[in-house]
Amino acid sequence: MKQMIRCLLVLSMAGSASAREEQTLLSGPVTSGGFGGPVFKMTRMHDSFGVLIGGRGGWIINHTLSLGGGGYGLVSRIRVPEGVPGMQDPVLQAGYGGFEIGYTPRSHRLVHPDVSLLIGGGSAGARESWEEDLGDDWSDDPALDSFFILEPCIAVELNVTRFMRVTAGASYRFVSGLEQEGLTESAIGGPSAVLTFKFGRF
Repeated sequence: MKQMIRCLLVLSMAGSASAREEQTLLSGPVTSGGFGGPVFKMTRMHDSFGVLIGGRGGWIINHTLSLGGGGYGLVSRIRVPEGVPGMQDPVLQAGYGGFEIGYTPRSHRLVHPDVSLLIGGGSAGARESWEEDLGDDWSDDPALDSFFILEPCIAVELNVTRFMRVTAGASYRFVSGLEQEGLTESAIGGPSAVLTFKFGRF
């Protein structure tokens, strides 16, 4: 009788072990896609209106998770407050980029949420500028300082066609490590209104 009980216990343990399924982050079939496109950001830097233009792209997993990157640069002329040594008319130069992770639930619906997070770095600084009769001229040696940036973004996405989507939302730049005289982290960081055009296979 004892041997029979032992055999039953061994068989039950073996059956439960074989029925146990391994858990993974992505279960079932995995689909892949990709996207890329331009990004426009309206923001304020040094108490002035500014426009950042760039682009982002990435690999889309299961129509929901995206892994990629992006880069953005300031295209507006923003004058820096007085206090930059050796400069009479300093203007701001700034740009940043890095790794981006995105999450887009219910992406099959016409309108759905889209959230993303950028982790990376950039550079900012003041450079001398002056205006001439025939146009604007720039110095060739700007003094730039690097910084770390963390930028979350919350948006709403519209499916225009099967290969095109438009996203509108808001982001916030958290900046640290900027030490150049005349510039502050709070002046470079801050909120932005974001407009993104995505093209690809979703």
